[in-house]
Amino acid sequence: MKNLKNALLLKQLYQLKQLGYKYTSVSAYQETEPDLTLPNNLHALEKQAKECHLCTLSKGRQKVVFGEGNPNAKLMFVGDTPSSSDDSTGNIFTGRSGEMLSKMLENVLKLSRSDVYITNILKCKSLAHQPLAPSHAHTCHPYLLKEISLVKPDIIITLGDTAYHYLTGDTTDMSQVRGIVQEKEDYTIIPTYHPSYLLRNPSAKKVVLEDLLKIKALI
Repeated sequence: MKNLKNALLLKQLYQLKQLGYKYTSVSAYQETEPDLTLPNNLHALEKQAKECHLCTLSKGRQKVVFGEGNPNAKLMFVGDTPSSSDDSTGNIFTGRSGEMLSKMLENVLKLSRSDVYITNILKCKSLAHQPLAPSHAHTCHPYLLKEISLVKPDIIITLGDTAYHYLTGDTTDMSQVRGIVQEKEDYTIIPTYHPSYLLRNPSAKKVVLEDLLKIKALI
């Protein structure tokens, strides 16, 4: 952006020189700065996210998958990236992972999906067979932070290594941090395994149950 401004200013000065000017009081080229602030309500934020084309994932998506649930929830779940099923429906945590998450909520926490708020690090499905790219996560990061600031949850449960890493910046393996209560300035973070991990590794359901019981005691 700075290079563009300099180029336009230089072009203007050359034109003035050709006209015989040696000195001028003409103002330098001014460009109106874009409004980069995000909306202060979830509906408008979702609308803006659905019109986002800031990274390459927007080219391959079918639908933007925004957060869903109670806009005043005390409990927020943060996953990593929309699934193919999410991408086709526009809804978050559909398919088998969604069914698993619903069971975790209903059977252990005695809550429904409408009682909590569920979102992801990414709002668009990541590229097939490729890990989530840092550039994509960082592009979506402001949307996630704005969701958190608007919902104002007391507890955030990160689902899987990716969600935990991109929300906290901590790269510690999930096996070492799961279930550990981490007090932040505005909310508490409790990491646990992603439902898709439980589908691949049913033996991990026992430790996730422990994490959920800890969460239940806190709420």
